[in-house]
Amino acid sequence: MNQLKYIGMDVHKAMTVIVVLNSEGKEIAQAIIETKPTTIIDFIRGQRGTLHVTFEEGTQAAWLYDLIRPFVASVLVCDPRKILTQGNKADKIDARRLAELLRTKGLTAIYHGEQSTNAVKELVRSYREMMEDSTRVKNRLKALFRARGIDCSGSAVYSPDERKNWAGKLEHSAVRTRAGRLWEELDELDKLREEAEKDLTTEARKHAATKILQGIPGIGPVRAAVILGIVGTPHRFRSKRQFWMYCGLAVVSKITAEYQLVDGRICKSKKQPLVRGLNRNFSPVLKEVFKGAARTAATGPWKSHFDAMLASGQDVPLALLTLARKIASITLALWKRGERYNEQKAKLMHAA
Repeated sequence: MNQLKYIGMDVHKAMTVIVVLNSEGKEIAQAIIETKPTTIIDFIRGQRGTLHVTFEEGTQAAWLYDLIRPFVASVLVCDPRKILTQGNKADKIDARRLAELLRTKGLTAIYHGEQSTNAVKELVRSYREMMEDSTRVKNRLKALFRARGIDCSGSAVYSPDERKNWAGKLEHSAVRTRAGRLWEELDELDKLREEAEKDLTTEARKHAATKILQGIPGIGPVRAAVILGIVGTPHRFRSKRQFWMYCGLAVVSKITAEYQLVDGRICKSKKQPLVRGLNRNFSPVLKEVFKGAARTAATGPWKSHFDAMLASGQDVPLALLTLARKIASITLALWKRGERYNEQKAKLMHAA
């Protein structure tokens, strides 16, 4: 008989604790092994039956998913923020809890997969790291001047041509030396960022979806590559609202006392849900991409549509959010269908 087995793994840098349950929830095995490919695969291969594995999202989750997936029936990488933890906490207890929640379908999955876009995903991370490091150095550079009461608004302080003038505003040689090193670091990061951007866009061009994404207003080669690397496949999302949630563009509303008793009958309350702003559990990179695309489209191909929203009384942030949602919706729909963007269809959509 092909026995179902549910394997919970509590993964750490050096060691991994594993608990195996059968279909009735009885513990049939446990182990503490090194977090190494050979030991993990040896343990998995030593288990008979249909294997379902789970572990929490973390630094090693992507590597572990790709390692285990060929040897088991399914792998579920779960969201640790959505696991209700009560009572004692220890590695074996956590591993057993994961296995039990997997058996009872009580886990929220985080998407992993689409091996074909893994290279793009890694290059997106590299590009984002260079961008974030560059921003960090710029902030330090401006903080150096602001701490001495020197106004450094704008981007002139970063310009190689202006650096001699800016250095002259600093009173001590030690401070000028510090600023000089920050400028040198910024120059090196700019070179690395350009290289990372080139590698990213080159790899993304190997995928047919990139041409579809680049044709959408506000989405250029870099934004298209970032979307491809993070999303992987549009078929993860059943609807545009799910995609909005993932991109941080969905509005969260809350209501309490939804039902009330009227003349002995249970009726739905007429209270309106309270809007609590945008959802907070999202991909910040995708939110930045689509809001950036909205700003580009608002000054370009969709300027007339954007101006019309402002004329109707919408404020700028809400109008930009509306455009960002529209771009995200078009992205999901065209990517799923494998179609290019059509300006005439978009005009009909705006008119509606």
